[in-house]
Amino acid sequence: MEQIEVELENEGNLDVCDRTQKYNVKPQNVISKSDIPVTKKRRPLTLEKKLDIIKRSDRGENLSQIGRSLDLNRSTVGTIIKDKTRILQHIKGSAPMKSTIITKQRSGVIANMEKLLILWLEDQNQRHAPLSLVLIQEKAKGLYGDLKNKRGESSTDVEPFMASRGWFNRFKIRANLHNIKVNGEAARVDAKAASEFAQTLAAVIEDGGYNARCVFNVDETGLYWKKMPHRTYIAKEEKSRPGFKAAKDRLTLLLGGNAAGDFKLKPLLVYHSENPRAFKGILKASLPVIWKSNPKAWVTLPVFEDWFWHHFVPEVKLYCAKNNLPFKILLVLDNAPGHPAFLDDFHPDIKVLYLPPNTTTLLQPMDQGVIASFKAYYLRRTFSQATKATEGENAQTLKEFWKGYNIYNAVRNIGESWNEVTQTNMNGVWRKLCPDFVDDFQGFEETVDQVTENLVEMGRQLELEIVADDVNQLLSSHSEELSNEDLMQLEEQKVADEVVEPPPPKRFMTKQMAKAFRMIDSALALFEEQDANCYRFASVSRTVNNALSCYKQIYEEKKKASVQLSLVSFFRKVETEPVPSNHSAPKCAPNSLSKSPEKTPSPSTSFSN
Repeated sequence: MEQIEVELENEGNLDVCDRTQKYNVKPQNVISKSDIPVTKKRRPLTLEKKLDIIKRSDRGENLSQIGRSLDLNRSTVGTIIKDKTRILQHIKGSAPMKSTIITKQRSGVIANMEKLLILWLEDQNQRHAPLSLVLIQEKAKGLYGDLKNKRGESSTDVEPFMASRGWFNRFKIRANLHNIKVNGEAARVDAKAASEFAQTLAAVIEDGGYNARCVFNVDETGLYWKKMPHRTYIAKEEKSRPGFKAAKDRLTLLLGGNAAGDFKLKPLLVYHSENPRAFKGILKASLPVIWKSNPKAWVTLPVFEDWFWHHFVPEVKLYCAKNNLPFKILLVLDNAPGHPAFLDDFHPDIKVLYLPPNTTTLLQPMDQGVIASFKAYYLRRTFSQATKATEGENAQTLKEFWKGYNIYNAVRNIGESWNEVTQTNMNGVWRKLCPDFVDDFQGFEETVDQVTENLVEMGRQLELEIVADDVNQLLSSHSEELSNEDLMQLEEQKVADEVVEPPPPKRFMTKQMAKAFRMIDSALALFEEQDANCYRFASVSRTVNNALSCYKQIYEEKKKASVQLSLVSFFRKVETEPVPSNHSAPKCAPNSLSKSPEKTPSPSTSFSN
């Protein structure tokens, strides 16, 4: 028996049942797999998820609500909230948001280089840019050298850095970057896969009975909302100024619509700040965009899922109801990191089809002219506002206008520029993917080249020495890879970014509304004095008054509420002193017909006019 036990120990690779059958040993107290309790696998939470929990708690959600929405135990949520201070300090120290552990903060040039390298890797992943070990090592060396030069340190003052394979393996573990794919070489555009997908999509559309009004596409794009052409004096002055450069401030937009082109979705905008200073007194629900925020200003999985459920589904369902269409939607997406791979299971009436890898530039409808036109319209609208601001009696200088141009102005221009994108444009970009949906497309009404010519002319009026190549370079820079300087600027922005408390909402004041109505009446009177055509003035006056009817209704209601004072407001409170009771007065017998003595008044409050 002892010999059998020794042999059993030496055959650790055999199953328990196999060993007992081989040696004819009775399997006493052998536990089957079904008897072993299944323990729940521990899910490490990233800093991004922990920050989301903290934000939910600050908004007033209790532990149970947060736990249910994120599929977490109540005790886990409570532990994270208790550790709030340490987590926020770690995030401020530029820790990678995908990290699952809070470790001691490292310092030095290499540590700072790794922070910027993480940001670069995540940006490359968002842009579907291929990565290789050699490319990452070269980027790490370049960042290390630039950081060392910026500090003015010699090679003997800092630790040497070789960007070895061993460093990269340790760096991946520290930054929790196991999901980032590293290929051997850059991927090429796959024309064959693009052709095959177009045939697959056509078959899906035919089998599902989808029409052009029920097939949608959305795509993300970056936008440097406060950036001038690099050769202008404003761009040169800003570049030489120390600190964060406003021209490096970037946001991400999600733009899309249906193949018929008659329905454009409300743009989703992701910014790095939840409550910018420029939004003081502004309700986010009134913005022409869906406002979301995260530290990197990217469309992440939680942001996309929230947009899908709370915005895309309701918007499209309402559109179908208004147009008597069945709510049966086909959504075409690329395989961006922020797009859930299982999105097709989210809603029974929405089918999701993903573009093959390396075919976005060939097939993605929004990339075939919509996004380019939108960015050109945005820049033209901004230049047009600058031109108006620098004209007239109270004219500003261009530098003054640009200094006052804030994110709220940018959001309004984004909304107006998206409105400029025409139905023909939205429909024509599907000619490669779904040619049957395109109705006799002859080209865009206004090309990007035509808008560029307008911008060059406006530049001359603003005394900016720009040519068409400067405008084209600016428009293409929104999609370029982040340079080392960009990464450093974004890191400075993260440190300098201030959290602003949600401002109080705007409200109407009766006096101010009355003042505005008087000003409008005065303006109409001036037009009436100059217009010899009374019919034309009557039409304008009627249109203006009809447009102001909603404000006049609010004004009348507020005015009525202010004059309806309660009866009590016409009286003032007077405190009366108690009158002493008369103890010598004879008591009245019960049911006596004699006059009852006066009751002693108790301390009370009376009203006098």
